[in-house]
Amino acid sequence: MKNYFSSNFKLGVLGGGQLGRMLLTETQKFDIYTVILDGAKNAPCADICNEFHQGDLLDYQTVYDFGKKVDLLTIEIEHVNIDALFDLEKEGLTVYPQASVLKIIQHKGRQKDFFVENNIPTSSYKRFNTVEELKISELEFPYVWKTAQFGYDGTGVSIIRSKADLENLPDVDCIVEDLIPFKNELAVIVARNESGEIKTYPVVEMEFHPTANQVEYVICPARIDSAIAKEAQEIALKVANAFQFVGLLAVEMFQTENDKILVNEVAPRTHNSGHYSIEASYTSQFEQHLRAILNLPLGNPESKVAGIMVNLVGEEGFSGEVIYQNIEEILKIDGVTPHIYGKKETRPFRKMGHVTIVNKDIAEARKIAEKVKKTIRVVS
Repeated sequence: MKNYFSSNFKLGVLGGGQLGRMLLTETQKFDIYTVILDGAKNAPCADICNEFHQGDLLDYQTVYDFGKKVDLLTIEIEHVNIDALFDLEKEGLTVYPQASVLKIIQHKGRQKDFFVENNIPTSSYKRFNTVEELKISELEFPYVWKTAQFGYDGTGVSIIRSKADLENLPDVDCIVEDLIPFKNELAVIVARNESGEIKTYPVVEMEFHPTANQVEYVICPARIDSAIAKEAQEIALKVANAFQFVGLLAVEMFQTENDKILVNEVAPRTHNSGHYSIEASYTSQFEQHLRAILNLPLGNPESKVAGIMVNLVGEEGFSGEVIYQNIEEILKIDGVTPHIYGKKETRPFRKMGHVTIVNKDIAEARKIAEKVKKTIRVVS
């Protein structure tokens, strides 16, 4: 085994946002030297990593030059220059997740094609090169429109109920999917290392904001039948093995009204749906990601206690220097832990932090989560 700890080994991370910030907690625990690249000079990781570089993650030369500075390269966001990663791999740098996998996942059309080719259950879809091409199609309403690339946190997704809804969409490469009637939106995080060891976290249930299309609550374990949970985990394992994925893969799913499991999309990194694991699991998703990419034995993904995550996002009507109101009130509640992401400026629906609630009783945890959501305010 390589000596990753207290050594000259350098772990490079493309992206220095909140996911990188939480990963740094684990690299510091193991004394792994971490080098971060991000476009923003005041990124959440900038002041707390061993070495910070500012640069465009989509620029070939910037990513290539950064890769030459490190011994292993990983990501905290999939919107990166893939050509640079392919060339770095050819020159012997280990890149996890692999460039070939990222190329598929960062394009929703290729992602859906991959699901179909590998017999992974997913909703019906069609690909279009432009919205103009979509406008002259004869598709029945309603359906879901998604930009093929660079969508995140609910942006780049719209429900199309009439031709009028097409008018304000950007004219980009896109896909449309059937609008699935579902009981629950679920997610399973899978960890897989180079040796092929693979482990899944428990199935979580996600509740979304009705207009922002952002996750508001993540509930673990999901309040679903055990047979449905088992099927969801098996499908997530199938997805990770089909990719021969190395790292951490979040598989988002629908539980349909007739209890079928359909894969919606995947994220090749630590994920919002796994933040509860910092307090609630034996091994957090961030430690597990490190274990996976370094080909170390994977940790126990099971939960010690029920956990719920509440997203903290900027309140509507506020932009500017952030203020967290009533945080002292939620700190009075047992089992409540806030995580602040280090972003100095707030704006409506910007992810600014999260709060984890742990409790032996999932129903009680959900009540406390509601209270936390109503108490804390992210304003300016």
